[in-house]
Amino acid sequence: MINRQKPLTDEQREKVRAELHRDLAARKTSYREKALKMYPHICASCAREFSGKRLKELTVHHKDHNHDNNPPDGSNWELLCIYCHDHEHEKMIDAKLRTAGSSTELPQTPGLANPFGSLDSLLGG
Repeated sequence: MINRQKPLTDEQREKVRAELHRDLAARKTSYREKALKMYPHICASCAREFSGKRLKELTVHHKDHNHDNNPPDGSNWELLCIYCHDHEHEKMIDAKLRTAGSSTELPQTPGLANPFGSLDSLLGG
């Protein structure tokens, strides 16, 4: 089914434009923008430097994992690249699984198959 919308009126177009400008202003005052102004554009974990188009790969990590905790001094933030940010959250999930008890622990997966595992029995040992 094709969704054919009517063209926007001048009033609707102006309303959308004003909303986009409000969103842009809100983003400029967001904690990410503040963190990018406060800290050097370097990943706090792997120390890679980011600039230009690659700056979008630098994210703000909340040290206490609470996205609502945004102190004006930035003490709850650190800049991490997207890879280190993912790794930081994986570490948190792993720690929760370990402390949650046996009911929610991940099953132990066996290592790679040992091609010589039954060699002793084949050799008569």
